[in-house]
Amino acid sequence: MDALLKISIVLVAGFIGGKLAKMIKLPSVSGYLVIGLLLGPSLTHLITATDVDSFSIISEIALAVIAFSIGSEFLLADIRKVGKSVLIITLLEVLGAIGIVFSVMYFGFQQPFAFSIVIASMSAATAPAATLLVIRQYRSHGPLTKTILPVVALDDVFGIMAFGIAISVAKLSLSTSDLSLPQMIFEPVMEIGGSLLLGAILGIILSKLSKKASNRDELQVISLAAIGLATALSKTMGFSPLLTNIVMGTTMVNLMKHSSRVFGSVNDFISPFYVLFFTLAGASLDLGILASVGLMGVAYIFARGGGKMVGAWIGARSVNAEKPVRRYLGLALLPQGGISIGLSVLVRQQLPEYAIAITTIIMFSVLIYEVSGPIFAKIAIQKAGEIDGVDRISEAVKLNPLPSET
Repeated sequence: MDALLKISIVLVAGFIGGKLAKMIKLPSVSGYLVIGLLLGPSLTHLITATDVDSFSIISEIALAVIAFSIGSEFLLADIRKVGKSVLIITLLEVLGAIGIVFSVMYFGFQQPFAFSIVIASMSAATAPAATLLVIRQYRSHGPLTKTILPVVALDDVFGIMAFGIAISVAKLSLSTSDLSLPQMIFEPVMEIGGSLLLGAILGIILSKLSKKASNRDELQVISLAAIGLATALSKTMGFSPLLTNIVMGTTMVNLMKHSSRVFGSVNDFISPFYVLFFTLAGASLDLGILASVGLMGVAYIFARGGGKMVGAWIGARSVNAEKPVRRYLGLALLPQGGISIGLSVLVRQQLPEYAIAITTIIMFSVLIYEVSGPIFAKIAIQKAGEIDGVDRISEAVKLNPLPSET
């Protein structure tokens, strides 16, 4: 079947899945993923594993734009108000997930140290796309929503850092590398530092070019070109494309007064890619892995979820966060997807002896969390009373306009 025809089928099927999900009060993301699962090799075989690989550019574009959009949440004025609190909450929920998953794997299932530390580090990252899309779909606004977005962004930054350190420690424990300890520590530090520097430089350039754009079309072209350049340079230089795009978005939102025009122009273009990305993610999941992961895969899922919820609760309580944040933040941090799958590829390259076992468990976890995670995110913002919060604020402004200056 022609590739364009398959892409068209995936797009239409994903759109229908999203509509059906809305009809039964579920997030659109869940519908995309379930429809993708139906199209994939587990059921109809309309989309094969080879097809998913050949369409990987779609996933790269979607993840890069998602990372860039997340960067817009790091406005320095807002970070000064909640920065320390968000940092503490994120650090504790990341440590909670890593600590509990490592304990379950190493002490509970008696797995090797290298295996346990690497798979534990991969439990830290949250799939930002699913959570972000749920928040946008339900026009959520309030203390919980304002905490979720920066926490999800920092969560991925910490997750990438934790994974880089874990891989280095795992290699040391297995003595599979001739590198010295300083060299092995230097590699993840260089990856993180290089990503931060490259993102900052590109963010400065993008902010200057965007100011000269005369219309929305020019803004869109410039912004998408910058995102593509950031992704390509990161991959070429061995940096993290995700982290680079987050920093580029962060730099731009703090340097450009009307940066919302840039982010808006990108979001107008990217919606079909979101549908394709999540539907293809569903198609990449293989129900056949259910038989092979056994009890350890199930334990990983509960350990990761429990670690995130306990860590988020401790973190929110330690900074005296508002009650909705303490109660429901952990539920909104459960989705797991693109980042974890990307890290699995790195495991195959750098720790091949454990690649099959780790990838199998991670894919099983993605299968569960990518379908259920958006539902839990919706429950969290619903219980916090923040659904349609954007609309309520707009209505309040209309009813009580600010007095005009004299």
